[in-house]
Amino acid sequence: MIDKNKILEILNDWNLWGQKEIETGVERADYLQKMEEFLAMDMIVSLAGLRRSGKSTLLLQLSKRLIAKKKAKKEEILYVNFEDSRFLGEYSLQLLNDIYETYLENLNPTKKPIILLDEIQNIPGWEKFVNSLYERKMARIFVSGSNAQLLQSEYSQVLTGRQIVLRVYPLTFKEFILFQKVTVKNKLEMLEKKNKLNSLLTQYLRYGGLPKVALAKTEEEKELLAQNYFSDILNRDLIKRFRIKEIGKLEMLAKFYFTNISSMISFNKISRFTKIPSTTIERFSDYLTTPYLFYFVNKFSFSLKEQSVNARKVYTADLGLRNAISFSFSEDRGKLLENSVAMHLIQTQKEIYYFRTKNNREVDFLVKKGTKEKALIQVCTTLKDFPTQEREIKALFEAMEELKLKEGLILTENEEKEIKVGGKIIKVMPIWKWLLEV
Repeated sequence: MIDKNKILEILNDWNLWGQKEIETGVERADYLQKMEEFLAMDMIVSLAGLRRSGKSTLLLQLSKRLIAKKKAKKEEILYVNFEDSRFLGEYSLQLLNDIYETYLENLNPTKKPIILLDEIQNIPGWEKFVNSLYERKMARIFVSGSNAQLLQSEYSQVLTGRQIVLRVYPLTFKEFILFQKVTVKNKLEMLEKKNKLNSLLTQYLRYGGLPKVALAKTEEEKELLAQNYFSDILNRDLIKRFRIKEIGKLEMLAKFYFTNISSMISFNKISRFTKIPSTTIERFSDYLTTPYLFYFVNKFSFSLKEQSVNARKVYTADLGLRNAISFSFSEDRGKLLENSVAMHLIQTQKEIYYFRTKNNREVDFLVKKGTKEKALIQVCTTLKDFPTQEREIKALFEAMEELKLKEGLILTENEEKEIKVGGKIIKVMPIWKWLLEV
């Protein structure tokens, strides 16, 4: 058991008490605005997302922001990082209680404190402690976690009606260019910086959107960070949590998905290729979604049963992780572009599917914007070669006909125009521009 003096020492290292400063990097304004809004709602706020996507930094940025705006005093905010190695082996409800008591005894907050519990899934039974504080109106609480554990039924039931969830993702392209100290204020400026933005898109596709990777100075440092992050996700969020013994098979499946992003997958076909039983493939695939590492997209159908039996497409949350442990980057440009579009749609909370026409032509994305409204999006590197142009336009036009849509969208690397086909309009737009405008 850690004594309270040691606990206070650890807390002092992480918190903004006294005159100390903690570097918190580039602000992610959209998230911080939402966090402030949620704080005012007086509910338990859960930040859930991929490991190293910036949850810890956001909690610290929120602390500094609230203090700077005089919405809270330094002693009224407690931040605890449960990934601090000094807590290792001590994870328990008793530790949570001891931390809380140490904070109250030494900081004496005069108002209801704001408590930020980072990587809380390391503490068994954490939800009981959090719920108790909430019920007694003793604190305003944020928790963060790197797997779907925060949203699972057994935890959600305890926190029903008390919890609001904020999903935290790797950087969007708009955030990524800010991390590279590039701003775009209007369409004219976007046009003037076209070449620079195109270059940054290549970097984004290569290194992904994990904040520390984006800020790393050298290619070697970026790749090493990404490799280490993948190892952490594998070991901490998967192998340890699910007590996996067939580690080689799990790693093989993850690498298979990384290599085959933006492609159709079926458990039986993967089983034949990898020689891993399809039941294991299915179980491990489910595990790989819990740390928000992969996303599977179904074929659109008005029948839920048909959706469930068709092959799915796989996308990864971060291309930097994918490229650090997968095969060559340059040969997969089209797949990387499609993955970036998929993740942008997911990050902006769109409901997405892929679509197959009656003639078995594929459209990359059908985006549901409500119960009736839909949008269709194709992604390709270029329409300049005729076979690609014919394939992409035919598939999109057929889907528009079947779904009775007047407009469709094709995203390419650099082309911008409108194509009129049979009374319908197909807009062609550069991906970098769409990522910044949407």
